[in-house]
Amino acid sequence: MDNIKGNDFDLSPELLDQIQTNIEEIIKSFPIAENNKIDVIKKINFMYSHTRHLSVTDPLTGLYNRRHFETTIEREFLRAQRYKSDLSIALMDVDFFKKINDTYGHLCGDYVLREIAYLTLENFRKTDFVFRYGGEEIVILLTETPLDKAVIPIERLRKAIEEYPFCYDCNSMKITVSIGVEGFNENIETPDDMLNNADKALYLAKERGRNQVISSLAL
Repeated sequence: MDNIKGNDFDLSPELLDQIQTNIEEIIKSFPIAENNKIDVIKKINFMYSHTRHLSVTDPLTGLYNRRHFETTIEREFLRAQRYKSDLSIALMDVDFFKKINDTYGHLCGDYVLREIAYLTLENFRKTDFVFRYGGEEIVILLTETPLDKAVIPIERLRKAIEEYPFCYDCNSMKITVSIGVEGFNENIETPDDMLNNADKALYLAKERGRNQVISSLAL
């Protein structure tokens, strides 16, 4: 566990896969009883699964981390390009998050992020991906979903957060989020284009008063 520092994990999932495969091959070559080999391999596979999970997961929220976002969006973007399929991305930011930390403390901020992570996972399909992008920013990748359809669950999430009874250390608080949404189209050339457009839409949502969803069509 010494390799875990904050939100980072020193070994990439790809390297972990290779290490696990190599270890299995080494164990199979040992001059020991076959049953013993199987037991050792089972234990190694269990530890490997746990380690791999840590390598792609944000420890605070349980969401996928930024490293996993970068590999996932690259894969899903190439798939959308190749098969002409739909793909949408939403960038969500907690409104006035610094004020929450300054008023109630950073542990309260952590609580808010965990609750929002829970609400986000509850409002999306298992085929979608939710990532903690950094700080109070969360990215949602909606597979097989065009921009106009993506706005519907995103707006549902915004409302769910607005209506959720956040309460920390006997302090009730109203939390809202601003969200920018972009969908894959012929003018998008790279995954960064999608993320940048979602970020511009998010900035516009904040300019217009926060607590709202803005799609790239408004840019």
